[in-house]
Amino acid sequence: MAARLGAMLAVARQSNRARSTAFRLITGLAIAAVSACTTGDVFSLQPAVDVGSQTAAVPDVPQYSGMQRLVPSNPYMTAAYPRMDPPMSPVEQMPASEVDCRNELKRLGVVYTDLAPIHEGQCGIDYPVKVSAIGSVDMKPSATLTCAMAATFAAWTKNELVPAARWRYFSGVRAIHQGSSYSCRNIAGEGVLSEHGKGNALDVMSIELNNGDDIDVRKPGLFAFRTRGFLNNVRADGCQYFTTVLGPGYNYDHRNHFHFDIKNRRNGYRACR
Repeated sequence: MAARLGAMLAVARQSNRARSTAFRLITGLAIAAVSACTTGDVFSLQPAVDVGSQTAAVPDVPQYSGMQRLVPSNPYMTAAYPRMDPPMSPVEQMPASEVDCRNELKRLGVVYTDLAPIHEGQCGIDYPVKVSAIGSVDMKPSATLTCAMAATFAAWTKNELVPAARWRYFSGVRAIHQGSSYSCRNIAGEGVLSEHGKGNALDVMSIELNNGDDIDVRKPGLFAFRTRGFLNNVRADGCQYFTTVLGPGYNYDHRNHFHFDIKNRRNGYRACR
């Protein structure tokens, strides 16, 4: 009888140990699952995932060649670059072509400030302007450009963008949200200076209308017929003013913005994709 009781107690102890082991295993799995779902510490602004070149949340960025290397990657990575913008010296003398260009800006209703020359290695603008508005259309944030690029963009805005918005949406344009104007950088994947580094380029991320609509440049949904038509107008009309117009559908780098520039090319070639 004593032997049978001892055997039963041994079995009970083994069963308790098994249940304890199982409990610890289940608890560990539960903690791991919760920690995998965390979104990070919002106070320290540290993300929970490793934001590297390749993570589950960041798709591989394809490599491009030829025309697809014309423009650098995501403009948001450079738009917030902090820089001081000292005004032009009152004794600075501009050539006649720059004076004529500024007269054109005034004719187009451009609100701008003359800045001191920018020289950063191979990058820079001899006579930069900082554009804050084109007529009643705000530029957010203000864009640092050459006067020639500012005048070209202003003419396109007044002659094409605003009329297209009124035709498609029965509304005026309140603001143009840009992601990158002057920025000292090379063309993605190449050692060639970008037109952004010369002040001859501007990236448009979205267009805000007076009726409250904010038209994101990213490729619209399948049934967004009006938005698609409007963005097609933006792209096609831009090719009449700029020598380069690249946007969503061209490649991964341009999935969320239109790139406009006035790069000089032989034989008047234009790149509109």
